[in-house]
Amino acid sequence: MKTPSISTSLTFILFVIFSCSWVASAGKHENYLKCLSLELKNYNGSISNVIYTPKNSSFASILRFSIQNLRFTSESTPKPLVIITPQHEPQIPPVIRCAKKNDMQVRTRSGGHDYEGLSYVSEVPFVILDLINFSEITVDADQKVAWVESGATLGSLYYRIAEKSPSLGFPAGTCTTIGVGGHFSGGGYGTLLRIWLGCR
Repeated sequence: MKTPSISTSLTFILFVIFSCSWVASAGKHENYLKCLSLELKNYNGSISNVIYTPKNSSFASILRFSIQNLRFTSESTPKPLVIITPQHEPQIPPVIRCAKKNDMQVRTRSGGHDYEGLSYVSEVPFVILDLINFSEITVDADQKVAWVESGATLGSLYYRIAEKSPSLGFPAGTCTTIGVGGHFSGGGYGTLLRIWLGCR
């Protein structure tokens, strides 16, 4: 009887390892969705329109819509197991709790204007919490304050301020498509090299 060669053995071992990791990933995906369904069962409203899996026809377009660095659109780039686009604040904590229960990372995307891919790429199983639906902006020109949700863009913030006052403004940058959540938290990359939250 002929003994298997080293290359045949190595190929078999690699096949088993990758098969096991795929099964583990698929298990996490299913467990995460079950957890999310249980956590959100008392929520008034449909959750099916806020959860996107690779089985959804719109999954790829939602993932790619704001990717600035095209190298992250390749097939070899790790993809999220689920994308969640909550519409109401009570939908957010279950996303995080279920990810923690299933040892998954949460990547938060407010605008996705992220050249490093930190809001939509990870080397470990992950979900994307996309805050695009949180885009309300309230400006009080008399008090010189504004309330801005993290999914709003800089462009919409500039516009709302200009609507209320010709003399008020907000110094941020020239990239109007940046989500304020990432930009305000220091995520914006710009000509000022992240000093003063500048963008290019």
